[in-house]
Amino acid sequence: MEKKQFQAESKRLLEMMVHSIYSQKEIFLRELISNASDAIDKIYYKALTDDSISFNQDDYYIRVEANKDKRTLTVTDTGIGMTKEEIEENLGTIAKSGSLAFKNEIEMKDGQEIIGQFGVGFYSSFMVADNVTVYTRALHSDEGYKWVSDGVDGYTIEPFDKKDVGTEIVIELKQNEDEENYDEYLEEYKLKSIIKKYSDFIRYPIKMDVTEQKPKEDNEDELVEVTEEQTVNSMIPIWRKNKQELTDEDYESFYQEKHFGFDQPLSHLHISVDGMVRFQSILYIPKQPPFNYYSQDFEKGLELYSNGVLIMDKCADLLPDHFSFVRGIVDSEDLSLNISREILQQDRQVNLIAKNLEKKIKNHLQSMLKNDREKYETFFDAFGRQLKYGAYADFGANKDKLKDLLLFYSSTEEKLVTLKEYRDRMPEDQEHIYYATGESHARIEKLPQTEMVKDKGYEILYFTDEVDEFVIKMLMNYDEKEFKNVSSGDLDLEDEETKKEAEKQKEEHKDLLSEMKEILGDKVKDVKLSTRLKSHPVCLSADGDVSIEMEKVLSQMPDNQNIQASKVLEINNKHDIFQALVNAHQADKDKVKLYTNILYNQALLIEGLPIEDPVALTNDMCKVMV
Repeated sequence: MEKKQFQAESKRLLEMMVHSIYSQKEIFLRELISNASDAIDKIYYKALTDDSISFNQDDYYIRVEANKDKRTLTVTDTGIGMTKEEIEENLGTIAKSGSLAFKNEIEMKDGQEIIGQFGVGFYSSFMVADNVTVYTRALHSDEGYKWVSDGVDGYTIEPFDKKDVGTEIVIELKQNEDEENYDEYLEEYKLKSIIKKYSDFIRYPIKMDVTEQKPKEDNEDELVEVTEEQTVNSMIPIWRKNKQELTDEDYESFYQEKHFGFDQPLSHLHISVDGMVRFQSILYIPKQPPFNYYSQDFEKGLELYSNGVLIMDKCADLLPDHFSFVRGIVDSEDLSLNISREILQQDRQVNLIAKNLEKKIKNHLQSMLKNDREKYETFFDAFGRQLKYGAYADFGANKDKLKDLLLFYSSTEEKLVTLKEYRDRMPEDQEHIYYATGESHARIEKLPQTEMVKDKGYEILYFTDEVDEFVIKMLMNYDEKEFKNVSSGDLDLEDEETKKEAEKQKEEHKDLLSEMKEILGDKVKDVKLSTRLKSHPVCLSADGDVSIEMEKVLSQMPDNQNIQASKVLEINNKHDIFQALVNAHQADKDKVKLYTNILYNQALLIEGLPIEDPVALTNDMCKVMV
């Protein structure tokens, strides 16, 4: 019997494949099952155009069988089989697949596709095999053949008396190594796990002998081990079922089965698209973020299937970062796959699917916001920060997509509101959308800087997330109304009479203010009389684009560049403390310095900023008390 050699290029490719193309050795079983499914598909498609062929689906299946004594794993199908010429062509030349040629010859119907696009999948078996034997008999042929190879020294082909049409692949497993346990591919639990992971939705039954404990016939209290043939794959994926046939419990069960999360999903989308690119998808909005969601360890992505075969566990390219919380699957017939069917090539189909999913996720969230506010606020509590990061990231490239999904706490409503809701109820004379920043709603509520805005009856948005103000700076405005921090240098809310009085007071006390500025030095940009304070004696405002809250956030960054806000110390000239300052300026310069330092440190405390010298502050307080 003559031994034939692989072509030189094929031999080199085989070596590469065994050692580097596939990231996980268990992939070999997925490839063999996919090829078996292709073989059955080919009979089905021939039956559509050949009246002499009858296709009874109950007669077609794939069987996986492990023999621990012989250390062999066998994959059998009842598909179309191969002639001697087809064996030579498909198994003698790597990267040659009969599936592609078959697709070109037969007109595909019924919306199905042949999975196989590359002949290399068969050769993945040599990652785990010392020797592979193929027994096959083609449809309409009376003669079968046996193909044998160790993947190195070529292969042999000889006639073989095979009773049934189809193909049987027998893998003789390699001996165990220090870092590889090949025996695990003989274990029932491992084989079932691989099949469920990659091939659960192959459209034909995948059968195995499964051992279970069952009550004994004559004594139900006693359990015995029973081995019987079972179908271990689901066959029909939930995403291919009619939505009207499915209940919320069906979707929740699928969520749990796929281990998308330990929580219950908050909401789901069932998508079916048949346009420029065809795909089906089930997406979930989780109720709670994973423990590592806001860390570098979190990996976004959707499970990606090609005709029901798992290609990638997490395909990150299908989700934008701002929707990275979405879990679920995508199945498409139109994907361009690379040689190992593991990594998706960057092509037009991928981009089309991703854009379509982004649009549908956004529409779903908007519908939830409009029709089920309580559920949306639960979602926003878990993932709102991610939407904010999305609006800020990439220089605001996605801000217009996300701005109407954002929620902020309102001073007047005392609950979360959208920017549109704020804008719609603004008084006609209000020129800006006002906001205040702080560690909590309670602390913001007590900020002296909010007094004047509240007196005007204007609503204030409370920002407590570190990203909030950065988002607003990126948005710049909403519906032509600019955002304004209540702590910004000039709110411009005074009437003309008040402005005139402020200028008069400024001129009258310019020497005092100048002396206080000199005392504080470069700690502040200026010291001025405040028009915004009502009952509080002092506050800090910021002059410039960097606010005091932004300074605090930036100071906590790993690459802290010591970016600081230009601070202005504002004094309430209607407060009793101001008269004490005036008196001290006239009679006791040391007291001016004492009062100035105390007021400045008080302002720092109000803002939650660190005090440079707490001991000096306590000593100053003691001096006042004596």
